[in-house]
Amino acid sequence: MKSPVLKKVLALAAIVLLLMLGLGRIEGVVRDRAYHRTLATQAVSQSLAGAQTLLGPLLHVACVESWEVQQGNDKESKLVEQRRESSYVVPPTELAVVGDATPQVLKRGLYPVPTYLLHGRIQARWDHLEALRPAPTQKNSRLQCGAPVVMVAVTDTRGVRSARLTALGQERMLKPGTFHAVYKQGLHTTLPDAIRHQTEPLQVQLDLELAGTEQLSIVPLGEQTDIHMQSTWPHPSFGGHFLPSEREVRSDGFEARWRLSALATSAAQDVVDSKPLCAWSWSEGGASEDMDAPRIENCVQSVRVRMIDPINPYTLADRATKYGLLFVTLTFVAVGLVELLQRRAVHPVQYLLVGSALSAFFLLLLSLSEHMTFATAYAVASAACIVLLGYYAMHMLGKVGRGVLLGLGIGVLYGVLYVLLRLEQTALVVGSLALFGVLASIMVLTRKVDWYGLGQGGGAQDAGGRE
Repeated sequence: MKSPVLKKVLALAAIVLLLMLGLGRIEGVVRDRAYHRTLATQAVSQSLAGAQTLLGPLLHVACVESWEVQQGNDKESKLVEQRRESSYVVPPTELAVVGDATPQVLKRGLYPVPTYLLHGRIQARWDHLEALRPAPTQKNSRLQCGAPVVMVAVTDTRGVRSARLTALGQERMLKPGTFHAVYKQGLHTTLPDAIRHQTEPLQVQLDLELAGTEQLSIVPLGEQTDIHMQSTWPHPSFGGHFLPSEREVRSDGFEARWRLSALATSAAQDVVDSKPLCAWSWSEGGASEDMDAPRIENCVQSVRVRMIDPINPYTLADRATKYGLLFVTLTFVAVGLVELLQRRAVHPVQYLLVGSALSAFFLLLLSLSEHMTFATAYAVASAACIVLLGYYAMHMLGKVGRGVLLGLGIGVLYGVLYVLLRLEQTALVVGSLALFGVLASIMVLTRKVDWYGLGQGGGAQDAGGRE
């Protein structure tokens, strides 16, 4: 292996592989910190209350039907009693929910976790109560039904701070549980048996304070459902089965409204069919449901609001680290151009030190962003690396001007990266144009280079030795 250029290329390839391993370890640190942030969210959920899904108010009544059947032959026949238990669910005709979710950020160690306290007023009306008067299904059977129950189900009852229910013109006492076979967590109250034969509409009002972590879902039970939600959290993420029909997101909070009819949602039928009431968990850095949770189509339909942090440091640090190899490559190309055009030899160890400084930026960014805003952390980390690399390049490249130019070039790279991190819809096109511009500049600068001459032993290193 007599060609010094080939030796240099192989040495740089080995250095790049070594730096790739280091960047991979840094990506692992980012994922590990994000995982611990998820554990912090789970710890807050276990201590306070998890993501909440609210169902109700809902009327239901439990009945037992019994009848006798004759068994045996003509000589030895006897009457045997058979029983069947059933539950009849009556969704409201109209459901109106007005809620104000007051956010509060709790910290578990270094990790902030958004929580909320919902101050909600829920009004439900039933125009028809015939379903509370079920008919026997067997001839000569006896049908016994319990008192009608008004229930409200939630996925985590630890979050219930207070609840007041008014029905039939007076406040009713609420008790734990729902007496429903599937939606067991929640509150209930019994109504007089006489309402089965009531011809006037039944109206119920519930004033509820409900705490939860990160996410709130509401089931649109009514034939007509109107949900009006507001909060001072400035970064909501709307999901579930339906997006708001009206929304306004401001720097000081948001306001959203859903208007749904039974023609558009199967929520009432889902409840009748006893589909599960799901509260989704979210992994850090993405909006994907927990793999152990039921699939969304198997759950009761709901509308959903999640409190997100759009400048989550772990998501942004993970995105930044993915550009690490590109940073190293472009910087090595810039140094190589100086070698080639200015006849200044640079040792592979110097390339390794430059690449190590570039890699350290991403670890520095992650650690600082846990203690200050991401923008401030990015500015501090990039400024430190620019000054260090610029100062080192002055001695590595032999002139102050060359070091300043390299530092300015690295500063431009950091600036472009920050723009890419802040963009979402246009990040790909901006990155592609920037990379094309860099490639075009390299091709223009090296358009007169005799590459065959370099391969035969001439070029930057020989010239650098004479400088």
